Amino acid sequence: MIPKSLLAGALATLAVAASPGQGQAQTQTQAAQNRGGGNCANNPYNCADTPNPLPKANTVWLEEMTWMDVRDAMKAGMTTIIITTGGIEPNGPWLALGKHNYVLRANCEAIARKLGNALCAPIDPFVPEGDPAGRGGHMATAGTISLREETFQALLTDIVTSLKTHGFENIVLIGDSGGNTTGMRTVATRLNTEWSGKPFVVHIPQYYDYASVSREMAAKGLIKEGTSDQLHDDAIITLNMWITDPKSVRYDERVKAGKATINGVSIADAKKNMEMAKAIVEYRATVTVDAIKAAMAAKK
Repeated sequence: MIPKSLLAGALATLAVAASPGQGQAQTQTQAAQNRGGGNCANNPYNCADTPNPLPKANTVWLEEMTWMDVRDAMKAGMTTIIITTGGIEPNGPWLALGKHNYVLRANCEAIARKLGNALCAPIDPFVPEGDPAGRGGHMATAGTISLREETFQALLTDIVTSLKTHGFENIVLIGDSGGNTTGMRTVATRLNTEWSGKPFVVHIPQYYDYASVSREMAAKGLIKEGTSDQLHDDAIITLNMWITDPKSVRYDERVKAGKATINGVSIADAKKNMEMAKAIVEYRATVTVDAIKAAMAAKK
């Protein structure tokens, strides 16, 4: 419930003066206070500075927050936003088409929380996967969704611009698929130059380095892959998805069918999976956060 004093103050502030000139100015001031998709004159919860009636949200995901959550988070210093790009593509018989998006769900949150001042924009699942009107590459397989490169870059540009408008000071782009790299790098470089680094827009290629993750996991004695199954899949990807949702890798079905291995690595033991998956996410988050901090230090 809104305190009576707050309600009275809001209504008094929004009262239109008798003079036509003053009334017009007051109306413009009133309109400038409109937030939340509503009219400030109709309900104080539509006003820019109305206190949030709920406790602080325990999430870093923009789409899980209310507009008041975002406003308050930014005022508290959460002025870095991470834009992630995944994909909808075929990944062998076990993995869901949204492979990269499941991976990013775990990794972006870990990166944002490790940075401490960052939020995650909604994952963009629509990326270049080949000619949308053709049948080459991934587009030969049912279910794939692809964007033309120019469409992808236009989409990224509008997302970045929206976040600039709201006052984010650092906008970080990371992609979980190789085909996303060119567009993300191009957009980040162009906008950072165009806006003279305010906000700072940067693409972090260090995030997308699966070879280093494999080496790190092998060095730790957690994951050492054997002979390749020749599928668009591997143990790192599988476990990075598994920690978000075991259903995304058909975990129960594979265990029941005796198919819970990939490249000689068993994923049948859920307890072991958790240990390996946490190590993967932690390593990838650490590498990415280090790269983000280095990029921000270099801009100064």
